[in-house]
Amino acid sequence: MPQPALFSPLEVRNLALPNRIVIAPMCQYSAQDGRMTDWHTIHLGQLALSGAALLTIEATAVLPEGRITYADVGLWDDATEEAMRQTLESVRRWSTMPVGIQLGHAGRKASTDVPWVGGKQIAPGTPNGWQTVAPSAIPFSEGDVPPLALDREGMIRIRDAFAEAAKRAARLGLDFVQLHGAHGYLLHQFLSPLSNQRTDEYGGSLENRMRFPLEVFDAVRAVFPADKAVTMRLSAEDWVEGGWDTEQSIAFVKALEARGCDAVHVSSAGLHEKQDIAVGPGYQVPFAKRIKAAVGIPVVAVGLITDPEQAEKIVADGEADMIALARGILYDPRWPWHAAAKLGASVLAPKQYLRSQPSGLRSLFRNDGALASPQWTRTDDDRYV
Repeated sequence: MPQPALFSPLEVRNLALPNRIVIAPMCQYSAQDGRMTDWHTIHLGQLALSGAALLTIEATAVLPEGRITYADVGLWDDATEEAMRQTLESVRRWSTMPVGIQLGHAGRKASTDVPWVGGKQIAPGTPNGWQTVAPSAIPFSEGDVPPLALDREGMIRIRDAFAEAAKRAARLGLDFVQLHGAHGYLLHQFLSPLSNQRTDEYGGSLENRMRFPLEVFDAVRAVFPADKAVTMRLSAEDWVEGGWDTEQSIAFVKALEARGCDAVHVSSAGLHEKQDIAVGPGYQVPFAKRIKAAVGIPVVAVGLITDPEQAEKIVADGEADMIALARGILYDPRWPWHAAAKLGASVLAPKQYLRSQPSGLRSLFRNDGALASPQWTRTDDDRYV
């Protein structure tokens, strides 16, 4: 059988990917003062054994006030770096999957409660709350304490914090950095005319609204190792009339490509409460397709991609170079195994799990780069050899 497109290799700067399945960053709201905990070892560890091509650590705040919630992961000081180092050390002991990190700042969507208790804003001056910042003093939700509009000094502080976090990521040996320019967080807030109503050189025209996110990208690209990838996640559409849209996204990605961006991960929405999203299987893939047709760098599609044949078609038809899984791989942490079985491909599996290979799929699992078709023999004392 011909090799499925979903399981064909791809190179993205330093990343030699064995397939086109990537694990998107997913907030866990389980950190303590920005420091990873045992939960992250369990969470990232199981995903690192999934057979996907690469794993992205959740949105990681570059400053304490840039966290979405008080329980978010951070990478802003030695303590947060050390906690992440310990987690990565455990994961890497058992998996060779490349691991990267999404760096972000929540802007006006910061200082909220964890989602399972409602996720509402926590006001400054109350436990677990702080004053938020944004391009303009426009709150995300009616009734929220408005953010403070950033001055140039504040913008420089945030830009430099992104760069410092990228330096820490490099010290940790992370394989790539992704900047969070999606889902209504700070960089997206600068891009959208709905949240950015500045009258200086960072607001108004598309060129001006792109300026700060591009400055952040340049600062990170300048300090992260030149042989390692820096990528961007963006929301291609606000799903609100008069907001950020695909045409503006194409212009932004072209500017990123000119600056050395290695790939873009195309999502949508998150900026405005009045967003009207047409949700359905693969509902964001058309955005990725349009952006891919306009640029030369790899494009990742995400959003209700749940079926292996659906994912195969997206890659085979050239709508995107890779597909990303988030909630779907939380529900089924062996999704890449099941996709490989369904499409007639092979997938990397840890040697401890080789015995789980179904008898009718003798070439499903690979280990250490070689096809594994183990012939397990039961001994008299109930062991396998």
